[in-house]
Amino acid sequence: MQAAYSVSGRIIDIHNKEIFEGTVQVENGRISKIVREATNATNYILPGFIDAHVHVESSMLVPSEFARLAVPHGTIATISDPHEIGNVLGVKGVEYMIENGKKTPFKFYFGAPSCVPATPFETAGAEITAADIEELFKRDEIVYLAEMMNWPGVLHRDPVVMEKIELAKKYGKAVDGHAPGLMGEQAKLYASAGITTDHECFTAEEALDKLAVGMKILIREGSAAKNFEALIPLLPEHYSNIMFCSDDKHPDNLVEGHINLLVKRALAKGNDLFHVLQAACINPVVHYKMKVGLLRENDPADFIVVDNLDNFNVLATYINGEKVAENGKSNIAFTPSETINNFNTSPKTIAQFRIPAADAHKIRVIEAFDGQLITKEGIVAPKVENGFIVSDVANDVLKITVVNRYEDAEPAVAFIKNIGLKSGAIASSVGHDSHNIIAVGVDDESIVRAVNLIIGAKGGVSAVDGKKEQLLPLPVAGIMSAEDGYKVAQAYSSIDKMSKEMGSNLASPFMTLSFMALLVIPSLKLSDKGLFNGDTFSFVPVTAP
Repeated sequence: MQAAYSVSGRIIDIHNKEIFEGTVQVENGRISKIVREATNATNYILPGFIDAHVHVESSMLVPSEFARLAVPHGTIATISDPHEIGNVLGVKGVEYMIENGKKTPFKFYFGAPSCVPATPFETAGAEITAADIEELFKRDEIVYLAEMMNWPGVLHRDPVVMEKIELAKKYGKAVDGHAPGLMGEQAKLYASAGITTDHECFTAEEALDKLAVGMKILIREGSAAKNFEALIPLLPEHYSNIMFCSDDKHPDNLVEGHINLLVKRALAKGNDLFHVLQAACINPVVHYKMKVGLLRENDPADFIVVDNLDNFNVLATYINGEKVAENGKSNIAFTPSETINNFNTSPKTIAQFRIPAADAHKIRVIEAFDGQLITKEGIVAPKVENGFIVSDVANDVLKITVVNRYEDAEPAVAFIKNIGLKSGAIASSVGHDSHNIIAVGVDDESIVRAVNLIIGAKGGVSAVDGKKEQLLPLPVAGIMSAEDGYKVAQAYSSIDKMSKEMGSNLASPFMTLSFMALLVIPSLKLSDKGLFNGDTFSFVPVTAP
């Protein structure tokens, strides 16, 4: 039983849009009383921040370590979609995330993955059926149907898709959306199925269309996809239907900050304090029916203390009355975690990555963009050496491959532009959403070495440049480390730095690479089965007419 205590300061009452001096009294993990009284404190007390949509696995950390790194920034809870580990291990993976999250006071709220596998056009490690989803919905930790990425299935009212949505309605769970680019009548039809949110808007125009049909918009700013600048102008008028999220956050970026950074940026643009905090603190709790305190009497004692309303530095974070972080330091202790995995492929050879030139005069190229998940299809003349199409470093057209990690199969090989490597290769078994191995490089020898480093470790991220090699092992499902999160962040920073020294000018080369296999985001992507057009949902050849 916790000893009773109190915290004094300027209390930010978001519900009533007022700030007053007072004291928050805490007993047994709950707020017993809020007293209006004069204090000498200059700090501010407010509800904690919520990440309204995140794949914890993308931090490369297990939930207990994600929590350790998040609480110093004032984050007290997340709405977490575990479909990354779900694609590797199915329901067993989802259960791993739930149980691991219970090692800390942090409030993880998980969704039942709606699209595992994400598409039938790739090899995943598991399937989560409608029957599995119904069983998951019976668990208190599962509060929503995670992002419905199969938007064509929603628009065409596919029976399997609709069965999952109807189950969510039956159990009173929210349904998360994923509908990049849908506007007008398509957005209306998508929302009418029961979809309540979207975090994939790239423009304010698109977001306004979805707001108009009753969807809530999540402003996303992660390690790869960055939509804050495009969408933040919507906040003043639509603050009651806006939330903040990271979606995917690499460990080095999580050490630097989380939702607190979006709050500071939004305030710096002159937005109303109460509007910003409603999006960051209140809206997710209400929408997902989270058992998270909102700084009211009898609520769980979930709140944060910040120094002032300009810098917004988090001085302390409390969850259920426990001080979990203070002055930028986490009070959550590192605890060992077990590892589970599904990794069954053998080392590859250079010959498996060669593409015969034949009579190819043009080839399709994935055009990647920094800070975006979307790509475009480019058509270029191939560079041919000794009868094979090879990377054209001078024109930044590099070979990319996706290797099936669940069984032995021939790699899929294509080409990509805008990665920027001048030497070597980088590879990762974090490849959304099926998490096969994805690699890009300037020559076949480097690519096969980078791929085989990951195969040998049964998961990780690697970089190869001449005689230099770096590997960050990720033995938990091939996508997470069970090690100390701060050490993982340092290791990731090192390998990220190496990839940039090899020539990449992307803000986050590994994060961008991981999304080049995400078929549900247009336009051109690569799965372990081949080059895929996300607009037509069909495979296309590397050679172009």
